[in-house]
Formats: sequence, C-alpha cells, structure tokens
Amino acid sequence: MIRNDNIEIEEIGEGAKERSLEEMFGEIEDVIEKLEDPDVPIEDAFIRYENGMKILKECNDKLDRIEKKVLVLSENGELNEF
Repeated sequence: MIRNDNIEIEEIGEGAKERSLEEMFGEIEDVIEKLEDPDVPIEDAFIRYENGMKILKECNDKLDRIEKKVLVLSENGELNEF
C-alpha cells in the first residue's frame, strides 16, 4: 500500500487477490471521481492517475484471458476454444 499524506492507494502486484471486473470498474470510478475534485493536490492526482492506469491494464489483461477462454460450439457439437 502506498501512503502519501492524506491518500492511501492499494498497490497492484503479485500476491494481490484477483479482483472481479466489477470491483475494478468500481475502483476506476472512484479514481475518476477523486481526479475530478479540484481540491486534490497535483501530486496526489498523479498518483491516483497512475493507479487508475494500472487498474485499467489489469482489467484489459483479465478481459483478454476471458476472451481466450470463450468456447464456441462447432457444427458437429464439439466445444472449441475461441
């Protein structure tokens, strides 16, 4: 966890439990809401922005993994990976 004066940001890294897409989307919404606050110091905004970008990358990676697991029912009734 990163602590910078009045903000706490959970670091994303190995050993972190895998979050659902819904959880990550909620975290991104929180980041956006805080970035839109004009009272947030610029240093804190950069840290929040960086964390938001890490969450977005994690979302993208998870979506890629899900997409690769999509199964398509072939004409002969067999399941094949997409």
